[in-house]
Amino acid sequence: MSQHAYSRCWLHLIWAARFHSPALTVEARKRLSGYLERYAEEKGIYMKINFVNSDHVHTLIDLPTNMCIEESAKLLKGGSSHWVNEGRVVPWEFHWGRGYGAFSVSQSRVNAVCEYIGNQEQHHRSKGFFPELRNFVKKYGLVWREEEGEQADAVE
Repeated sequence: MSQHAYSRCWLHLIWAARFHSPALTVEARKRLSGYLERYAEEKGIYMKINFVNSDHVHTLIDLPTNMCIEESAKLLKGGSSHWVNEGRVVPWEFHWGRGYGAFSVSQSRVNAVCEYIGNQEQHHRSKGFFPELRNFVKKYGLVWREEEGEQADAVE
């Protein structure tokens, strides 16, 4: 990075396991969280916080000046699924699902987003993954598109 290139571009990234199955145990989630922190640092991505749920991940990153959103999402998803499979973290072949959510976060909201990500376990006692993602999509003025084979969560 150039000494004269400065940026602060916070992104709340969300991605889910293929078929949104709750594949990751509590132990696997902890290990994967640590891996994501180390891998992000290795790739030059500042990761302020992450939380690995049994079926999806939330993370807050500062997008590097030399990387686009798609590249950072591909790195984090690809690197972590490879790590899960190479380390046999789960007893079957693991894959993340297609796509991701990337939502901009202003500097003034960073602490609130960190709190939100840190409280995922409590948050998901009352709201499943799809209602959560739909809310983000609507909040950011986007249009939700149903995917073929997608299952709606029972709790909205």
